[in-house]
Amino acid sequence: MSHDFSIARLGEATIPSPIPYASEKGTDMANYVGDDERIIFNPALSRSGSEHPVSGQGLLEVAGPRRDIYFSPGHVHAGVITCGGLCPGINDVIRAITRCLWYRYGVRRITGLRFGYPGLLPETAEPTLPLDPDVVDDIHKIGGTVLGSSRGGGVRTAEIVDALERLNLNMLFTIGGDGTQKGALAIAEEIERRNLRITVVGIPKTIDNDFSFIERSFGFETAVAEAAQAVAAAHTEAHSAINGIGLVKVMGRDSGFIAAHTALASHEANFVLIPEVPFSLKGERGLLHLLERRLDARRHAVIIVAEGAGQDLLPDSSESDASGNRKLSDIGIFLKDAISRHFADRGKPFTLKYIDPSYMIRSAVAAPTDSVYCSRLGNNAVHAAMSGRTKMLVGLVNDHFVHIPMAVAVSRRKQVDREGNLWRDVLEATHQPMQIGPA
Repeated sequence: MSHDFSIARLGEATIPSPIPYASEKGTDMANYVGDDERIIFNPALSRSGSEHPVSGQGLLEVAGPRRDIYFSPGHVHAGVITCGGLCPGINDVIRAITRCLWYRYGVRRITGLRFGYPGLLPETAEPTLPLDPDVVDDIHKIGGTVLGSSRGGGVRTAEIVDALERLNLNMLFTIGGDGTQKGALAIAEEIERRNLRITVVGIPKTIDNDFSFIERSFGFETAVAEAAQAVAAAHTEAHSAINGIGLVKVMGRDSGFIAAHTALASHEANFVLIPEVPFSLKGERGLLHLLERRLDARRHAVIIVAEGAGQDLLPDSSESDASGNRKLSDIGIFLKDAISRHFADRGKPFTLKYIDPSYMIRSAVAAPTDSVYCSRLGNNAVHAAMSGRTKMLVGLVNDHFVHIPMAVAVSRRKQVDREGNLWRDVLEATHQPMQIGPA
């Protein structure tokens, strides 16, 4: 399937950049990025084994500083907003955006917009926070977001754009997940309808790593590292008890990337349950029977379950959160109770320890790898905005920072491929069957 990766712009970039980079290779100096530089979205080989990339996959703009920019730095008033749930690295991104605007482009008006989209609405309007290098200097050393965050509000597009006009912003950086960026796209379209010169550039934030067309979301590696510690604790508890069971619930509403990577990082999981792979509890091939066999053989077991797994086994919830996401039933508590009943009914001694580290992980300080990634995302978002690009996200694809149209990025969620190498590696690490339950 081909995709339109063309990036919208406010107009022609005619102002020389204040950053003194080189325009040609071979000068032993850092270079500007040319507007014609592209990378192939999907370089996978065809099934015939051809060495040529699969056709029809599209080309992505390479991110980075341009020689000519659209905005005069002295006229820029930039706004930064954080929305949705917490995630390691948000403050790192805020810091990078602020410092790049200030030091590289000489922008002196940078405003932090408080508590997400609702903070811009008339009934909940929040005071803004002026940002400069002194304000953001040490914020990467703490978790959460110094701007505050909240869910929802993004559908009230006209009122949000009214607020942007009142603030006299001409640049908006949206740090958030799928719902945030859908809201940002609607905001950008309303800006376009009003013929305003305001660029909207997103930095994708999803700890679940489920943004399509983006190799890795910031905070994901920190989440895996923190979740692996929880699994190690669960394994210690299980290994130290008679028929010990460690059950760890991790984040992953629609995608099981954290669960899968945590299993590979910890090497201590025997079962990994993710939203993409249905499972059953009962029967000869069900989880409870397989768990009993594992305990008979090794006297302990560890289970990792993603929060969105097994929702078909629980009562369906018709409620939604402020972001419009369906509220999930608690698969962790459900499994804890089901496993406990199973072994109690059989009179078999067991010890079960249930760990849910979700909020501890979300509020953690970014690991060094994530902190580096956040800095580079923030810098490249600023370069894109200064060049007049809009309705786009900055992301990593094939180890290159690129521009991705918002409309493409939010068109679908990325999920673990049941036929792909990641899930195959998980099966090999855990030795669990390919299907848990009826064929």
